Amino acid sequence: MRMKDHDVPHSLRTWFVVHFAVDMLFGLPILLAPRLVLPLFGWQVVDPFTARIVGAVLMGIGIESLLGRNAGLEAFRAMLNLKIIWAGSAVFGMLLSLLLNGAPSMGWVFVAIFVAFGSVWVYYRLVLRKQV
Repeated sequence: MRMKDHDVPHSLRTWFVVHFAVDMLFGLPILLAPRLVLPLFGWQVVDPFTARIVGAVLMGIGIESLLGRNAGLEAFRAMLNLKIIWAGSAVFGMLLSLLLNGAPSMGWVFVAIFVAFGSVWVYYRLVLRKQV
């Protein structure tokens, strides 16, 4: 049985809107004012160039979540693939930094957020994979 575009779970579309909101909540301030924002989370040394790249990536993926929330099945599969790769790579990089270099305790909170979203994306990717 072939899954139709309108059969993309409504809950997944809702998660995309939630993802947009969270990414904007963190991405926009980091992009605009990293030296003001990141010390609030415990970072004493801030490289604004690198921080702004992170802010831009968060905003890019978050905005695409909002723009793509009404897309069809194949677009959702592609977006989920991207989100899984992004979340997995981010978790790996953050853990590497936390374990090798140390970081503010807020770093563990960010790892948890990425693991949570990554788990949601993997779950829905498996749901969509079962549909032929």
